Amino acid sequence: MAKRPVGSSAKGSAGGSGNAPSVPGRGPGKTGENRPGAATTKGDAATAQTARSKAVSLRTARGRTTAQQRWLSRQLNDPYVVAARKQGWRSRAAFKLIELDDKYKLIRPGMRVIDLGTAPGGWAQVAVKRGATHVVGVDLLPVEPVRGAEIIQGDFNDPDLPSKLRDMLGGPADIVLSDMAPNTTGHSPTDHMRIIDLAELALFFAMEVLVEGGSFIAKVFQGGSEKQMLIPMKQAFAVVRHAKPPASRKESSELYVVATGFRPDRAQVLRDAFAASRE
Repeated sequence: MAKRPVGSSAKGSAGGSGNAPSVPGRGPGKTGENRPGAATTKGDAATAQTARSKAVSLRTARGRTTAQQRWLSRQLNDPYVVAARKQGWRSRAAFKLIELDDKYKLIRPGMRVIDLGTAPGGWAQVAVKRGATHVVGVDLLPVEPVRGAEIIQGDFNDPDLPSKLRDMLGGPADIVLSDMAPNTTGHSPTDHMRIIDLAELALFFAMEVLVEGGSFIAKVFQGGSEKQMLIPMKQAFAVVRHAKPPASRKESSELYVVATGFRPDRAQVLRDAFAASRE
């Protein structure tokens, strides 16, 4: 599988994840503008988590590989996938942000939000639904418009992007979200190092655009190296936590690092050192 370019997302649509095998006769599963229903997001995650239904079986396996059959069966029986479709979220990943925000109270009305690797738009939807007034999503992939948010198709490593985003937001961001992940290879150590590198790039991007006291969320895979990334993070933020929301599949090694209380004065030294190390 080809490596996904830096700056893109592995978040899947409500019909599946970015690493799902292709399914004969089915499109990519993206929706058009499908605004979430009138119910608030407060109970959405609980609804998905407690959903109970009879197992759904595939009607036919014709033309599908064993891997495709297994993936489709998991999707059909995943309560978060079902709930995402019913509630109008672009992806089941929306519930991960909902659960993190319910726990840590990160997104508040009037906030400025940047969502890195925004495709297919589920996290941007959540930010808008929770009252953020300025939301900008960035992804290498094309993304269907998200009502209440602006989408940029491009690479977040573009040196001109931070200033452009501040102009679009009308000031520095209150929170930077990153649910990005590279395509997995099946080799755990390699996958771990790739996502840590991506999360580290997102971290130093966040240091350029965050307001003092701002927050940062990023996905990582467990494997040991995430501890090294915590060193600069703990210097740049007052509080750093690890979290695995209920919507994250138990068999997945993914975790989220949640950093709050951004300290710009300390971050500048780290940014300079990081830039020098990349030259």
